[in-house]
Amino acid sequence: MMKFRFRRQGHDPQREKIKQDLFAFNKTVEHGFPNQPSSLAYDPKLRVMAIGTKSGALKIYGAPGVEFTGLHKDTATVMQMHFLPGQGQLLSMLDDNTLHFWEINLKDECSHLEEIRSYTLPGRPGFDGSNNVPSSTTRITVILLKSSCDLACLGTEGGGVYFLKLPGLTLSEDKVLFQDEVMQSVPDDYRSGKALGPVESLQEHPQEYSKILIGYSRGLVVLWDQHSRRVDGLFLGNQQLESLAWESSGRTFVSSHSDGGYMVWPVNNNSPTTHQPLSSTIPYGPFPCRAINKIFWRTSDAGSHFIIFSGGMPRASYGDRHCVTVLQGKNQVTMDFTSRVIDFFTVHNTEPGQLFDNPSALVVLVEEELVVIDLQTPGWPTVHAPYLAPLHSSAITCSYHISNVPDKLWEKLISVGEQQNPHQSTLEWPINGGKSLATEPTQKSVLLTGHEDGTVRFWDASGVTLRPIYRLNTSSIFHLECDHNDSLTQASEEEWPPFRKVGCFDPYSDDPRLGIQKISLCKYTGKMVVAGTAGQVLVMEINEDKSNHMLTVATVDLLQDREGFTWKGHDRLTPKNGPVCFLAGFQPSLLIQCTPPAAVTSVALHTEWNLVAFGTSHGFGLFDYYRRSPVLARCTLHPNDSLAMEGPLSRVKSLKKSLRQSFRRIRKSRVSGKKRTAMNSPTSKVQEANAQLAEQAGPPEVEVTPVQRRIEPRSADDSLSGVVRCLYFADTFLRDAAHHGPTMWSGTNSGSVFAYALDVPSQDKFSEQSVEALLGKEIQLMHRAPVVSIAVLDGRGNPLPEPFEVSRDLAKAPDMQSSHSVLIASEEQFKIFTLPKVSAKTKFKLTAHEGCRVRKVALVNFTSVLSEDYSENCLVCLTNLGDIHIFTIPGLRPQVRYDCIRKEDISGIASCVFTKMGQGFYLISPSEFERFSLSARNFTEPLCIVECDRVLRGIPFSNSITGSPKLNQVNGTYKLKSPEGNCLIADGQGVIDEFQASFSPVGLDSPNSSGDIMLDASGDITVEDVKDYLVSSQEAEKNLKNMSDDEARSPGILIK
Repeated sequence: MMKFRFRRQGHDPQREKIKQDLFAFNKTVEHGFPNQPSSLAYDPKLRVMAIGTKSGALKIYGAPGVEFTGLHKDTATVMQMHFLPGQGQLLSMLDDNTLHFWEINLKDECSHLEEIRSYTLPGRPGFDGSNNVPSSTTRITVILLKSSCDLACLGTEGGGVYFLKLPGLTLSEDKVLFQDEVMQSVPDDYRSGKALGPVESLQEHPQEYSKILIGYSRGLVVLWDQHSRRVDGLFLGNQQLESLAWESSGRTFVSSHSDGGYMVWPVNNNSPTTHQPLSSTIPYGPFPCRAINKIFWRTSDAGSHFIIFSGGMPRASYGDRHCVTVLQGKNQVTMDFTSRVIDFFTVHNTEPGQLFDNPSALVVLVEEELVVIDLQTPGWPTVHAPYLAPLHSSAITCSYHISNVPDKLWEKLISVGEQQNPHQSTLEWPINGGKSLATEPTQKSVLLTGHEDGTVRFWDASGVTLRPIYRLNTSSIFHLECDHNDSLTQASEEEWPPFRKVGCFDPYSDDPRLGIQKISLCKYTGKMVVAGTAGQVLVMEINEDKSNHMLTVATVDLLQDREGFTWKGHDRLTPKNGPVCFLAGFQPSLLIQCTPPAAVTSVALHTEWNLVAFGTSHGFGLFDYYRRSPVLARCTLHPNDSLAMEGPLSRVKSLKKSLRQSFRRIRKSRVSGKKRTAMNSPTSKVQEANAQLAEQAGPPEVEVTPVQRRIEPRSADDSLSGVVRCLYFADTFLRDAAHHGPTMWSGTNSGSVFAYALDVPSQDKFSEQSVEALLGKEIQLMHRAPVVSIAVLDGRGNPLPEPFEVSRDLAKAPDMQSSHSVLIASEEQFKIFTLPKVSAKTKFKLTAHEGCRVRKVALVNFTSVLSEDYSENCLVCLTNLGDIHIFTIPGLRPQVRYDCIRKEDISGIASCVFTKMGQGFYLISPSEFERFSLSARNFTEPLCIVECDRVLRGIPFSNSITGSPKLNQVNGTYKLKSPEGNCLIADGQGVIDEFQASFSPVGLDSPNSSGDIMLDASGDITVEDVKDYLVSSQEAEKNLKNMSDDEARSPGILIK
């Protein structure tokens, strides 16, 4: 067999410059809710908020678009955070007892968070443990920052109070207050030999700033004067203390306790010792209650004061509830959350000289979401959050992105979204500090997420903040056996406690079959297809008005009466009978039920032809949703596909098949090793014979290059080989080279590609004629690798436009004069075939690393950063190793490679979605999307500034860094490097085949050139098995002879 190997000589500087103008990798912003939050802080002067996490991240938020992130050097839980009001400075404490001082400074004229210094409190002499472990006596329990911003008070487990000078973090040893000094002022009958315990709370006097209220765990509260170093007041509580809070006048304070009660104490200068409080209340008594962890007292000029506290629920009845209670006079509401309360604060008047606090909002951070309550509006409704929405209110199962949303669809989405929340507060978002410097996006984009509970959520992904727009619920279409909300509804109707369910995080699913698997939306017609876990395919259309109508139900049998298969999985969902009331938004008109009811693995929608295609692990179908009639159904099951009949929710496993595959892998590994014993022994002869058989069963020997290794063939009877991985519609040449028409393509897990020629009537005859489908081509990839994506390229090598783009003058008409080609991307390689002959033209084996498999593929348009007039269409792929490769099309020349996701992050790789303009999203946690950009021109990053009372320092910024500057990230995300460090130019990897420029009329460094790709030329036909059902046998033989003659005359393009 002849092989032509070409080696490319050198680099083209001009092409390298073009690459730099087109491609740049940056991780720009994190959308969603921080994973595992652990602490909360608020600056009432700057009106910004900080959230700390268990991974050591600090995230600061202000007005929409104002956000930046810092990351501690050590991965440790952020236990506490405190702002120095108005200074743009923050003190954080980790669970390793270290203190860290942060500043908001300027870098490149934008605000960034920078750690300045850290400090560890030294142990008390004579009380230290080992050198490596902090002494328990100096373990910090509570921090108070004085309003003068020059001193931090630290309460410890040993009962001591230490004072740190700010911002230098230096200890004032002469001001340290030990428990021994306090005990000297305590009456003898109160001492009783018991220690006071750790310091639980420190509160500065609201009027006399030199005085501090110190609360000890045992229940003693001390009013300490720093200047005179004496006790001004003793409050002898006997119940274990949890927290303290001042009333704004300073005449009273409130303490909360472990028995679920709180006490109000008077502060009287004439009586230094107070034995009894003014009042003692257990709100949810008299039965034993859980501790009130934190409490606030806020005054109001509109009536009674506010008492706000967390916890305090009756242990036996509601001890598992996560609640925050708001009391004002006779009004009491128990805010019931679905996850643990981390912390809360109020947005209120903090200006000196004001008589009343007048709280406007209550901000509550719980483990899975942030909830803001409007305290000015009667009924205390929730406030719509412009960011920090819990993406994982129900687990995300799929994602879909739409770029450049038309104004008509955008306005409808906003309208129906506003109708969904009529009871939300009109209060403006209270955390509105800072100013966003990012330019307003010129185009609207929407990110759709499908969820486990059958909902589809629409998010505004145009800018820095991922704002919720609209929520679609598909569960209302079906009869469900259980409804977990019944218990919550009944509880809310009880008189006591007055629960109110707050927040949208709902970890429960009524039925796992409701889970959304695939989404497809036409942005020009407003039609959408939503497919689920139980084989349900819903065709929907947006409507701004309510509707009450019948739902058409059609069943498509994908097994086609094939014998020997019995479905062992879950049952189908039962749709409701009769007319169903649908709210404004996307309303279903048609339900297509696949049988067996396996999870839908692929969908495609073509609104110009009124067709929807869908596939499962059993086959694929085509449906005319205009005439409500099926067009075709094909079963793709292999006779040995037993696992495909068990379903994703079945616990049944095929032990026999698992063992068979395990032994087969062991046998292959032994054969491929070819370990020889003595040549004359019988064992060696048997091994040699097995090795020969294995080589005969495999593909012909292929010479391996450093970049491309030989791909091992997959067995035809691998489990789940019939899974339909992709579906695609295209107007192209399938019957012959002179006539183009509608086609549908399908790719399966076993490397099979089916191409159907469609007979679609004209628009005026849709109601009269039905669509017909004829199998045109059947392609079997030699190595049987799963087909990930299929795309047809026009005569200029560009992807075909979407439906209605050309007719509405939104895209250029495709080139129908030159021959088309089809790009088939499998898990192991990319191949381009000519049409309509389906002969291999170019290929690239993406096998630079062992185990490398393609996971996601997209065709992306990259525009030059220098000029909007120059752009290139490229193929972008994400592998199972987490790296991203970019190739030109149709030449399949590798351009750049970026390390994007950690290879261990399987869920992140599986969740990745690319946009058409060179950006992408993937989950870095169940609640957070990482947004990244591959384009040097199109990227979205938070550019903001927070003006402080102090002068902001500038941070040196290296000129070698290109692209979007982003500081340290969390959860293994990307840290910006120099161009030499963060991207690998694929042309420089390994040994590239030599190439003579005169061999190809296409420029060597043209994006359409495939000169650096290994091409094999031989007299054989391509090893892919291509069956053409549209020509007669005589024509096929003639075409085959012509192809063989042509290939014998020129060093060819056919690839094995």
